[in-house]
Amino acid sequence: MRFGLFFELSVPRPFTGNAERQVFENALAQARLADELGFDYLWAVEHHFLEAYSHSSAPELFLTACAMQTQRIRLGHGAVVCVPQMNHPVRVAERAAVLDILSGGRLEFGTARSSTWSELGGFQVDPDTTKKTWDEYVRVLPQMWTRERFGYEGVCFSMPERAIIPKPLQKPHPPLWVTVTSPGTELDAADRGIGCLGVAAASFAEQERRTTEYRRRIKHCNPVGAVNEQVATLNFLYCHEDQQVAAGTGLLMLGMFGVLNTHLLSTREAYPTRAYQSLGNLAPRPTSDDGSPGERRAVPEGIAIGDPAQLVAAVKRWESIGVDSINFIVNAVEIIPQAQVLESLRLFAREVMPRFRQ
Repeated sequence: MRFGLFFELSVPRPFTGNAERQVFENALAQARLADELGFDYLWAVEHHFLEAYSHSSAPELFLTACAMQTQRIRLGHGAVVCVPQMNHPVRVAERAAVLDILSGGRLEFGTARSSTWSELGGFQVDPDTTKKTWDEYVRVLPQMWTRERFGYEGVCFSMPERAIIPKPLQKPHPPLWVTVTSPGTELDAADRGIGCLGVAAASFAEQERRTTEYRRRIKHCNPVGAVNEQVATLNFLYCHEDQQVAAGTGLLMLGMFGVLNTHLLSTREAYPTRAYQSLGNLAPRPTSDDGSPGERRAVPEGIAIGDPAQLVAAVKRWESIGVDSINFIVNAVEIIPQAQVLESLRLFAREVMPRFRQ
């Protein structure tokens, strides 16, 4: 089992003074500590126009800063939005190759097609075309990275033959992933031989269903490049020796993330389309034992909020259903003080991670 941090770079209102800078500085400190503690991945999303929820509009720059301040942890572009109005395929290939070189061959390359009308509409993108453009990107990018010269006539872009430089350090190319929010995308990943990067917190049963089918289908895939058979899932992390303290602080973060995410739902009504069946990435909702609103809320199933023993049990369950790695959101709009976030990471690395290392 491998572990990573997952950065949304959410910023508290008001967006004045030093607020955004502090979020980035705190994230870089978390990245440095994660590298020292033996975490395996740092993932950074790409979002646009999503105030407070995510100010990660240039993840390649943030990940470059991470690369310069870390030694061994792998850097996950989680993920590049594969629509030409946002990112031209050639520029995607070039930027990824430079990041792989600067990081010493530590890039994990995720792909996505965006999931909100706020973003797609801002770039005047038709949501019903994004599945086609994403498919074209994942097929041409490995060719751009491995061929000496590349030319193409396609649906979303065309270009005369050119040398696309530089080439990635990793050979044949960095591992490819696709973000999974709603059911069905894991099948697209398996059919193309790429990694399944969960960016929605799924239940044990749902993740087991997706993982089982992914493993079955990828055995018969028609790979777009080097096969990357891996399943990652998203989670939330707050580890404390005292269960009640862990729940009180961790559920505050979980609830705040859910509030921020819920604000994205209304924008879906502006452009109803069968291409996006559900937002799919809402945070799990804490529930009380008897369902009454005044009762203490319980940590949702499988969420890594609790003391070390509780987290070991949760991770063992994820491991048992075939998940290869878990990526953690560790804060939301800085609602947890930075010192507590760092101490949570240290405790998790000291008491939980060793239980899952060979």
